[in-house]
Amino acid sequence: MSKANFEQTLAEQLANVDKELQPDKDLWPGIELALSSEIADSPPVVAGNKMYLVAATIAIFGLIGWLAVNQQPVSLTGVDLVASLSKQHLEQKNALLVSFQDQPALTQNWQDQLIELDDAADAIKTALENEPNNMALLKMLQSVHQQQINLIERVHSPKWQQMSQI
Repeated sequence: MSKANFEQTLAEQLANVDKELQPDKDLWPGIELALSSEIADSPPVVAGNKMYLVAATIAIFGLIGWLAVNQQPVSLTGVDLVASLSKQHLEQKNALLVSFQDQPALTQNWQDQLIELDDAADAIKTALENEPNNMALLKMLQSVHQQQINLIERVHSPKWQQMSQI
């Protein structure tokens, strides 16, 4: 079919289409019934409930804002930070040692290595007494503490776990 024939056929078909289609029956009674039943079903206190919701939301945001403004920041520095880090590490180390006390160690000299790491931590703590806010020393202390934890875990982990960590 050529373009001219197509356009001519389309124009004829459009000319034959009824301009105004009417439904088989009157739809307004059904629409009116649906609208009136929606109005009858909705409770009149919806607006009141929405107001309570808005008020509660504002109150919650106000409380959160007030708490954020009045909250005192807790930050440790210097000697207090070193003491807190050391206490936390000691608790973690003791908990690990207790949990592994019934398991055999994979090496014999692991406790000597643990003592060497303790000595290194003590030397770093002594240096921190002179420079309590020295970030490099604080990071070194954390590194030594982590090395102790890693040593305890590796010495007491079964050989099949060590193979999977490689």
